[in-house]
Amino acid sequence: MTKRDLVVKIAQQTGLTQGDVKNVVEGMLDGITEALAAGDKVELRDFGIFKVKSRKSRVGRNPRTGTVVPIESKRVTTFKPGKVMKERVADF
Repeated sequence: MTKRDLVVKIAQQTGLTQGDVKNVVEGMLDGITEALAAGDKVELRDFGIFKVKSRKSRVGRNPRTGTVVPIESKRVTTFKPGKVMKERVADF
C-alpha cells in the first residue's frame, strides 16, 4: 500500500476530500519524522512504537570478495508493533 492508496482509502471511509486527507497524512508523517530526528520516541497506542537507536561502528565483510570493510556508527529508526497490530496481523 502506498501513501496515495492510504489517502484514497481514508477519504472513502470518512467522506473527506482526498486533499484534506493528504494534508493530514503528510502532517502526521512529518511530525513523526521530526520527533525521531530530535531523538524522541513516538508511541501510537495499539499500533506501535518508533524509536531511534545508535549502532556502533563495526567491521563488515564484502560477501562477493571477502574484503574487510569498516562500517561507521549510525542512527537507525526501529519499529516495534503494538499488541493489537500483532494480533490482527497474526489472524490473517
